Amino acid sequence: MKRSTSQKQLSNTELASFCNQMALILKSGISSIEGISIMLEESENTSEKVILQTIYDTLLETGNLFKALEVSGVFPSYLLHMVEIGEQTGRLDDVMKSLALHYEREDNISYSIRSAVTYPLIMISMMTTVILILITKVMPIFNQVFAQLGQEMTGFSKALLSIGTAVNRYSAVLIAVLMVFLILGIYFAKTTGGRKAFASFANHIPAVRRLYDKTSSCRFADCMALTLSSGLNPDYCTELAQNLIEDEQFRQKIDTCRQMLSEGSELSAALTRTGIFSGVYGRMTNLASRTGGLDTVMREIADKYEEEIDNRLTSMISILEPTLVIILSVIVGIILLSVMLPLMGIMSSL
Repeated sequence: MKRSTSQKQLSNTELASFCNQMALILKSGISSIEGISIMLEESENTSEKVILQTIYDTLLETGNLFKALEVSGVFPSYLLHMVEIGEQTGRLDDVMKSLALHYEREDNISYSIRSAVTYPLIMISMMTTVILILITKVMPIFNQVFAQLGQEMTGFSKALLSIGTAVNRYSAVLIAVLMVFLILGIYFAKTTGGRKAFASFANHIPAVRRLYDKTSSCRFADCMALTLSSGLNPDYCTELAQNLIEDEQFRQKIDTCRQMLSEGSELSAALTRTGIFSGVYGRMTNLASRTGGLDTVMREIADKYEEEIDNRLTSMISILEPTLVIILSVIVGIILLSVMLPLMGIMSSL
């Protein structure tokens, strides 16, 4: 049976929606085949129908949801692993509900990060556009006024005029450079290699490093909550969690943690010693390991980290917004004053 590769993987929102529907269907006592059949009948989207039809046909043939989802080619390996475990343990409905919560959290984190990055980029683009208009369109008008008065621009205003003239002259080169930056932006945002390269650069910025750590800790705790509640052993839980983490430094911590587990250390001790969790979160895991509620505590930790990430990003945006507005106002003010003050001096001497 060949795996379908014509479809791209589903987004976190789509995965959460699918898992939610499957959890509801399974908890209602409806079988997977009947559930997929119901979803297929209700679907109005063509690509969605193709995916569901593939899943339905494979289910009829094999009776195995894991295999059916794998053949469709649109589900990530982590979800496939967890569905397989859910079928083996007879807890597929619980696994599907937990997966829905997991992908909702992933979507929330991704949305927060996109919002935090998008706003500054928009502001910087606006600033660049305003400055280019000033030096290429407005400054030449002021230069004509100076010429009519028998004067010429000097100092800073003349330098800006020269820059504006150069930009007009080499506009094709400027457009080519902007296209290169656009392509690089797409590469860093959309490709795995690009994201790793950007992460490597961003790791040197303390504020971004702390944000990466919190994001990785949130994903790790969320995955551990799901896998531990499914009855998996800690070593396999950490292995699955590691596959979700993109940050290399955090993956090294998980490697060390797994090494400690293989040497006989307790999970809570390994998590604390490797720095995966520290402070109050480390104490929470230590206490939970004694009471047997580690999966519940992991979910609480994931909730706390998600809240911290959201607060940090909101704080960053609230600082960036007035800062960028002030910078734009100052730059525009300096450009205008560089020509207005000399012009007023000339007008007053007439």
